[in-house]
Amino acid sequence: MTTDFTTADLIDGHGDTLRSCSTQFRQFGGRAVFSGPIRTVKCHEDNGLVKKVLNTPGEGAVLVVDGGGSLRSALMGDMIAEAAVAHGWAGAVIHGVVRDTVALGGLDLGVKALGSNPRKSAKDAAGVLDGPVVFGDVTFVPGEWLYSDHDGIVVNAERI
Repeated sequence: MTTDFTTADLIDGHGDTLRSCSTQFRQFGGRAVFSGPIRTVKCHEDNGLVKKVLNTPGEGAVLVVDGGGSLRSALMGDMIAEAAVAHGWAGAVIHGVVRDTVALGGLDLGVKALGSNPRKSAKDAAGVLDGPVVFGDVTFVPGEWLYSDHDGIVVNAERI
């Protein structure tokens, strides 16, 4: 994982080969700048699959979670985020909400989400793992590279 980049400089240097996510995320994790190969989960108000994946070796990857933009229940909290740190994940981008935001801010993990809600989600592990997910005018494909900083998120087919 590299942190010596800015997404603006990446766009300036690589132009239209990069895809820029238009969704306006908030930063919650203690690591504001992060990058890594993409893994994906698609789920709706159920974080069981998110928990399962983040409890496996991350090897510097970023989990992109398409929660359908739901603001009704959190897809990540402090316990799942702590597991992600322990297993070597670089970060998570959640098209949904998180909880335990103060604790998330103290973890060495990139976490971007739409907002927060203290409500727990279902735990059935319903969803799809490692299929393409689409939001913010970007298709996130497992194995491609995500770069995130204060200005936003860009995606490239390969590591830059």
